[in-house]
Amino acid sequence: MEDCNEEDLIETPELPLEIIVYILSFLHASDRKDASLVCRTWYYASQDSNFQKNVTFCFPASASSLELIRGLGGKSRCSLIIKQLDGFSMSRSLLLEVGLCLGSKLQSLALPGSSMTEASLLALLPRLTSLRRLDLRGLDSLFMSGAFLSREEHRQQVRSALLGLEELDLSDLRYLSDLTFNRLTGCTPRLRRLSLAGCHIAFEFDPYRGCPVGAVKASSALLSLRNLRRLLSEQNSTIVALDLSRTSITPESLRTIAQVQDLVLEELCLHGCKELTDYSIEVLMKHQPSLQRLDISACTELTSRSVKAVAQGLKSLTRLSLSRNWRITEKGLADLLSVSSLKSLDLSECLHVSGTEIVKGLTGCTAARAQLETLSLKSCTYIRDLAVFSLTQLLGDTLRELDLTLCVNVTDLSVHAIATYLQRLVVLRLGCCKEVTDWGLLGIVETTKSEPDEETVDKGPRFTRTFGNMGFFKPPRLPFEERPKLVTQNDLQQFKQQAGASLLALNRLQELDLSACPKLTDSSITQVVHYPDLRRLSLSMLPDITDASLASVGWHCRSLTSLALNHCPGISDRGVAQAAPYLHRLQHLYLSCCNNITDRSLFLLVQHCDRLQTLDVSQCKNISLTTVDLLQSQLPFLENVHYKFIGGADFSFTL
Repeated sequence: MEDCNEEDLIETPELPLEIIVYILSFLHASDRKDASLVCRTWYYASQDSNFQKNVTFCFPASASSLELIRGLGGKSRCSLIIKQLDGFSMSRSLLLEVGLCLGSKLQSLALPGSSMTEASLLALLPRLTSLRRLDLRGLDSLFMSGAFLSREEHRQQVRSALLGLEELDLSDLRYLSDLTFNRLTGCTPRLRRLSLAGCHIAFEFDPYRGCPVGAVKASSALLSLRNLRRLLSEQNSTIVALDLSRTSITPESLRTIAQVQDLVLEELCLHGCKELTDYSIEVLMKHQPSLQRLDISACTELTSRSVKAVAQGLKSLTRLSLSRNWRITEKGLADLLSVSSLKSLDLSECLHVSGTEIVKGLTGCTAARAQLETLSLKSCTYIRDLAVFSLTQLLGDTLRELDLTLCVNVTDLSVHAIATYLQRLVVLRLGCCKEVTDWGLLGIVETTKSEPDEETVDKGPRFTRTFGNMGFFKPPRLPFEERPKLVTQNDLQQFKQQAGASLLALNRLQELDLSACPKLTDSSITQVVHYPDLRRLSLSMLPDITDASLASVGWHCRSLTSLALNHCPGISDRGVAQAAPYLHRLQHLYLSCCNNITDRSLFLLVQHCDRLQTLDVSQCKNISLTTVDLLQSQLPFLENVHYKFIGGADFSFTL
């Protein structure tokens, strides 16, 4: 074949833009970002409106952000998260630029970690005529004085701009009062979603006036139930979602809210509302039967009565969180799984759940039953292989996310079942499943067992003059103390030849957590963790993996954005050198307590991982502070660096 000359290249016809857009549609967002750098045509194709849905730009308040905002002016719509705004001139200039360039295009605005002034926000809000979501959580500086939106002219300007606002987040505001709440919500007449999580709300008694809430006019010191109920009554035709998590809401207060006339909630979050009782949940189910998403996690007084009430009252339920409700048992779970619309169930830290009733509910329904896509059984220590084996068969067609973290009785049999029946999984978490071994990941049945030691065979007690070897005085050997038989090269050859279900079968995985499974070694990690679409991987606290595992992960999992290798003593600079050239997309890397990692690894990260945002090298004794400083200056996106007790510093404090 003759070499192409420059003239041939120039005459080569270009693909139509529509064709390039179609090709890019098959790529992940990060791949499209890389493809946009090929040439100008590919850049224009990557900016097609089909790829710009729900795109959020996140950046800190700085001088360099001004150019970014001006560059976004050409977009038809966008969302912003601006961090660390304050009352100084730079922040004021930044907000002014947002209003001028993006005022009619901005759909969502969040201002986390900011301490901006009232004047700065009031200068911006009237320009945001297309805003649909506003996040003011934790912005105490706006509400501390109580004067926010106190002037009628300001309220009129803000109201005309925020007529279309649908979502308002006021979480964790310490100084929110009736007056400021009324002024702000008076400017947002079409709210659909309201969050007051973590706010100080007086539900029953006003401590400042020494009287029941609602007995006096609007308070300038706190937010009251009366005002919240007033808002729900006025906007009952639009509000469908309410978040009152981490508040002191009482059973009677919940009943008052649930009974607001013509209020039809689809989503309610009550996480950490510790005063709620089973009776209050039963009343809620009676008056709000249209709920589709319900979070009553960490409501520690609830029992299985609440589970039964939910199962009987919510026939359109899609998502339910019951996590950290320690008094919930198996009772009622079978009825819950008969709700055919249920897609997501969180039972994490429900310590009495064994899975028996879940299986019963899924098998007992001859007609419709729950088609779970997400199931969390984290810290359910009674979950065993039999339950997992049954669940994997019953949910094989639908389940996409499974969390078995800290299910300490789960063994290789469960891993075999997952690999066999749940081949559509996207997220799998097996952290702290201490009985999972290489055999489980490889999908090999351990055919040869080591002969039991003579002293472990029960021959009954043997008496001597000193009673020193009486069998019943010797404690039994615990299962987790025994190391599994090591995988040999012959075993690996068998693995490569057989068609059995290993973890390789889960080729759609995007997140995998194998942390603190101490019986895993290079034998399985190098052979099985081959996922081209994997985004997040945790191999922390695996004492027997070495650089071979890291090199293999780098070669086979090139889409990784997050990699955790904390407390892996076998990982060294050599492994980083072999993996880093392939991990160009890496954004979060955790290497704390890896004592064989030195400054050389940081130089490799500068060279190959320029998208790094988070790095943890805490307690790495061979890392120097000078190199960490250099790393921060060289990587433009690096925001979070954890480097406590590096360089061999003594982390025992002397008071």
